[in-house]
Amino acid sequence: MPISRETASSRSRWGSTSAPPVKPSSSSTTFADELGTGSTTPATSRISCFPSPPISSSDPMTDPAQNLIVFALIVAALAILFWPKRGLVALVASHLRVTDRVRMEDTLKHLYKAQSSGRIGSIESVAGALGVPRSKAVRLVAKLESSGLMQTTDRGLLLSADGRAYALRIVRSHRLWERFLADRTGLTPADWHEEAERQEHTLSPEQAEDLSARMGHPRYDPHGDPIPTDRLELPPAAGVALTALVPGQAGRIVHLEDEPREIYQHLVDQGLAPNMEILVLSTGPDRISFRGDGRDHDLEPIEAANITVVPLAVPHPAAVDTVQHTLAEAEPGQSVTVAGISPVCQGRQRRRLLDLGVVVGTTIRAEFRSATGNPVAYRIRGALIALRKQQAEWILVEPAAAVSEGAA
Repeated sequence: MPISRETASSRSRWGSTSAPPVKPSSSSTTFADELGTGSTTPATSRISCFPSPPISSSDPMTDPAQNLIVFALIVAALAILFWPKRGLVALVASHLRVTDRVRMEDTLKHLYKAQSSGRIGSIESVAGALGVPRSKAVRLVAKLESSGLMQTTDRGLLLSADGRAYALRIVRSHRLWERFLADRTGLTPADWHEEAERQEHTLSPEQAEDLSARMGHPRYDPHGDPIPTDRLELPPAAGVALTALVPGQAGRIVHLEDEPREIYQHLVDQGLAPNMEILVLSTGPDRISFRGDGRDHDLEPIEAANITVVPLAVPHPAAVDTVQHTLAEAEPGQSVTVAGISPVCQGRQRRRLLDLGVVVGTTIRAEFRSATGNPVAYRIRGALIALRKQQAEWILVEPAAAVSEGAA
């Protein structure tokens, strides 16, 4: 088949028999047409000729101050939602875990505590203790009464024998768990009660007995409260509130109330603990002053009322007046002798110090401080041990006699 000149010319021009590129028609729109400049350059090829407008420093996407504010708001919102134990998610989850059985057990425990302190519970006191509306408290009391665990009298709400036994089982689980937390974990004292509040409803009597056996059947919880035995027996309550003592009267602390949490934390921060002997210096409507471990303490009456003491006929002068020095006061190069471990130090921390050889009579030498001053290196029985300031404050010491460098 013969090839026309036109076809041959096209093939030679484009190297193939494909159709040549399409030229824009005279009707095609160009930038020149749009701008009226007379240029024939297509609009699509002229777009890149126009630079992007500069980004304004006030653009909210690039303003550092606004970005920081947005970031801070996001962090605050996440904290409100997911803060451990206090966030909205934790509170909702806690609320969902609180079943009617848990509330009934909390009601029995509240009524037991009220009767043990010489008071009588009421609908209003139940609602306040559980943080529920009065109508909910009425329904809880009705269920307990129909179960034979309590009865309503003209004096108020009283536990039956079965109700008291049930309440004591909850109290036993609670105090055993607090003892476990104090002895076997590093949980802070202020957190013992709250954690035990959650766990007390999960332990069966058999599990509680197993826990007690593992700890050697402790008699008291870390706050000084007696732990009911497996037969639900309790020693008679002893002691009076610190507010009952008069100036010049001495006593031994036997119990620190762990509720409310804020007051208990303040008592712990003051260095107060069960078995500490004190001497009341003065009392007043807004302040109670006393001495213990050689230091003066001032508490408000509402705080002092949370301390139970056993009055002492004659105070022990050394326990009350002797200033207790701690290892934290020792300067590098100074040697001291261990006089004891503060009763505030309990559980795992106390066992660790004992394992390190920190016992009465041990000589300890302060060697050097870290760059920040905390921790400090001490030589204990030939080993170099780093202790934080808080740990060193738990170790009670007295000036060491002349000790040779090798013995230190």
